Amino acid sequence: MKLDGKVALITGAGSGIGKAAALLLAQAGARVAALGRTEDELQKTVAEIKQAGGESMSLLADISRPDEMKRVVEQIVERYDRLDIVFANAGINGVWAPLEELEPDEWDKTLGINLKGTFLTVKYAIPHLKKRGGSVIVTASVNGTRIFSNTGATAYSCSKAAQVAFTKMAALELAKHRIRVNVICPGAIETDIDENTEKRDIEREKEPVEFPHGKIPLTGGEPGTAEQVAQLVLFLASDASSHITGTEVWIDGAESLLMG
Repeated sequence: MKLDGKVALITGAGSGIGKAAALLLAQAGARVAALGRTEDELQKTVAEIKQAGGESMSLLADISRPDEMKRVVEQIVERYDRLDIVFANAGINGVWAPLEELEPDEWDKTLGINLKGTFLTVKYAIPHLKKRGGSVIVTASVNGTRIFSNTGATAYSCSKAAQVAFTKMAALELAKHRIRVNVICPGAIETDIDENTEKRDIEREKEPVEFPHGKIPLTGGEPGTAEQVAQLVLFLASDASSHITGTEVWIDGAESLLMG
């Protein structure tokens, strides 16, 4: 699964799944454009890639802002003269609350970053991906695709379900340009995403659900790692998955089969 000579844009590359994917794709030979909103985190990702002998650049941008995403894609192409891989990974959990308590602006923020951000990331990359073909990978979730018992996560789950629909629409539209589009649906993974989660009064509305000891059957309850997800991203980015497009892949140790 080599990516020699290819250029990859990875959003949310400062930590978690995005950082793990940035390091692994660089190790496989890709030049990595690491995008995020926290400069010091991005600099650490880029530094680790360069220390390992890879090539990388950092990009500060808000994925929900069209002007910023258009600008950073132009910067990538100006520096590397191509774009082959897009990992639309950045996202937030946002506010988890009962529907009547969830504020419209909280809904808009979650959908704006998770769904609109995915659209903008892909939109501005398409003209460059069309030149040689390429691979787009979107990070969705088990929530909204297999799991619906996380009361309060309505905005988040809707954004993730919509990302799956977006992937399938884009995969068919872009197939004639040899652009593959797939979506990964992680379950419980050791990342920092819970730091941007606000939960309010969800226990009051939550339906009682009891699971056997350990919610992740494959590992006896232990969450997966960002590095395991990065391996899946590398596969979907590489020619090893050359006939796969429009497909969602759950990576959750059977968690969603138990909890759905």
